[in-house]
Amino acid sequence: MKHAVVIDNSVVMSWCFEDEANQYADNVLEYLRYVRAIVPVIWPLEVGNVLVVAERKSRLKYIDCIQFWELLSELPIDVEDQISEKVMRNVYTLARESQLSTYDASYLELAIRKNLPLATLDKALLRAARKFDIEIVDPS
Repeated sequence: MKHAVVIDNSVVMSWCFEDEANQYADNVLEYLRYVRAIVPVIWPLEVGNVLVVAERKSRLKYIDCIQFWELLSELPIDVEDQISEKVMRNVYTLARESQLSTYDASYLELAIRKNLPLATLDKALLRAARKFDIEIVDPS
C-alpha cells in the first residue's frame, strides 16, 4: 500500500494522553485503518522524548510508555530510514522561512517532497503547510 499521509507528532502524541484527546486525532487514527502513513527519521526520537518527559513528570508510568510504543508499532506508520544532506538543507530553509523548529519543518519537507497531505494539530505547522499549498488531512 502506498503512503497516503504524513502524520505530525502532535497528532500521534494526542493518542497517548487522555487530556489531549480530540476528534481530529481520533479521526486520523481511524483513517489509518485504510491508509499508510510516513514520518521523518526524527519521529521515534520525538515520541521517545515526549514519553520520557511525561514519565519524569509522573504523567505516565513506565508500563504506559511501553504499551504506547507497542500500539505505535502495530500501526501502518513507516519511518524514513535516513536523511540526506539535501533534505537537511531543505528542512533548515523551510524552518527559517516559516518560523518553525527544524523538527516541525521535517514533517513539512516530507509532505512537500512526497506530495502528500499532512495531518497536524500544530498551528504554526498548519500555517506553513497552507503557505506551501500542502493539503491538510480531513479524515472526518
